[in-house]
Amino acid sequence: MVIALDVMGGDVPVHSPVEAAVKAATDFNQEILLVGDRDQVVSELAQHSYPQKLIEVIHSSETVGMDESPALSLRQKKDSSIRVAVNLLQEGKVDAVVSAGNTGASMATAKFVLKLISDIERPAIATLMPSTNRNNPFVLLDIGANIDCKPSYLFQFGLMGDAYARTVLNLENPRVALLNNGEEEGKGNQIVQDAFKLLERSTLNFVGNIEGKAMFQDQVDIVVCDGFVGNIALKVAEGTFDFVRSVLKQEVQASWMARLGYLAMRGPFMSLKDRADYSEVGGAPLLGINGVVIICHGNSKPHTIRNAIRHARQCAELHLNDVISREVSENLNLIQEGSENLSE
Repeated sequence: MVIALDVMGGDVPVHSPVEAAVKAATDFNQEILLVGDRDQVVSELAQHSYPQKLIEVIHSSETVGMDESPALSLRQKKDSSIRVAVNLLQEGKVDAVVSAGNTGASMATAKFVLKLISDIERPAIATLMPSTNRNNPFVLLDIGANIDCKPSYLFQFGLMGDAYARTVLNLENPRVALLNNGEEEGKGNQIVQDAFKLLERSTLNFVGNIEGKAMFQDQVDIVVCDGFVGNIALKVAEGTFDFVRSVLKQEVQASWMARLGYLAMRGPFMSLKDRADYSEVGGAPLLGINGVVIICHGNSKPHTIRNAIRHARQCAELHLNDVISREVSENLNLIQEGSENLSE
């Protein structure tokens, strides 16, 4: 397995990705191609001790900024670090790509160069979210790739999420739900209602609608929504965790009695932090394209990108895209047969 790492993207380019690559190469014996400005990358590598046979630098002359237009960068920056990394994947020289750069540019480049899996209309970004069951996180998708969705998109997100949960989380029959403003059938707008009917007729273990407050209660394994709703849900969850952590810190510092209480509860507090920390997963896979691409937060620390590299290798080793392609094809055939029977 060889992983291409875009080192020029992100809020802390070069430094964090290079340190992450050194950690991944050392910890996982992972071969990595660092894609970026050669002079900057070599200079940063010189500050580390690492297994030199596992890390190679691939030069790219351009960088896509975090605030740049994905469409313009795709057309005008054909030697950007993300474009070169994805080209390596398309050419079969690497098995996966990891980037903490511009999410829109990463998605647009992957879609343009690698193309979509057959029968998939739109890719989706998936992420693992914590639940009350410490051993069973759930998959939330889409978290930002598609703002406006058709019912068929949401249906396909469910299929891709199911394949991801079966493959990566090793779940035998994952529970799939639609994120909605109520549990009852018939809730939500027309798009969600139509997606409900498609999911209901599939081979998925579809359990119906779920409200946002119930997502974290270990009731489902995959939560499906459009990218607008999913991104807000993700950011609200992250913000809530930061709020709880800040309030606890303020209360602990308020009195010596509170500090004593914190010392007694330090173990559970650290456990809460670890379970809610996205850095332990590392990154979010872009599902639906012909290749493994993992997208990280722009401000990801080296530890986070290191874990994203491990996640990318896992998805490639398990042939995730083959599983997605097979499941989508089987279910679309089933839906089509059902429609033909109804028309007769």
